[in-house]
Amino acid sequence: MIGTKFKLMIIGNGGVGKTSLVNRYLTGVFTEGSLTIGVDFHIKSVDVEGKKATLQIWDFAGEDRFRFLLPNYALGSHGAIFMFDITRYISLESVEEWLEVFKKSFEETEEVPMIMVGGKMDLHEKRAVPREDAVEMASKYQFYDYLECSSKTGKNVEDIFVKIARIMMEKAGLI
Repeated sequence: MIGTKFKLMIIGNGGVGKTSLVNRYLTGVFTEGSLTIGVDFHIKSVDVEGKKATLQIWDFAGEDRFRFLLPNYALGSHGAIFMFDITRYISLESVEEWLEVFKKSFEETEEVPMIMVGGKMDLHEKRAVPREDAVEMASKYQFYDYLECSSKTGKNVEDIFVKIARIMMEKAGLI
């Protein structure tokens, strides 16, 4: 199957770098201080093992006032990236709450591939979340993987999207 589409949600607290991650992936440029109202929608093709997939990237606003909208937007998702800021421990703790809201969109037996991402790794001197704590949470909630990135430097940005695309394509039996 060529040109398969996958709906991919990007979820996490406001200010953790979701929009910067998406913008860096789409344009290769770092944009600081972006604000998402509700949800932003983007499309980008990715090539994994010679197979092409189109990612429909849904960048969901992280403010509490939008949280109630997530179950409706998440319907039909093929994958999700849960993001937190390595310089704010509360943003890691919030992943659990976001996960609970996200899962309201699915049957209990339905498995949606998810990875957890720690953003702002370029601010390592301000790090408040030990890598071990993030890895432990990712394991506890059965995330497929845990990665860290810097949208500012571009480190691991492409890897995150290729990784989740690969997982979704494997789950769909495409690779």
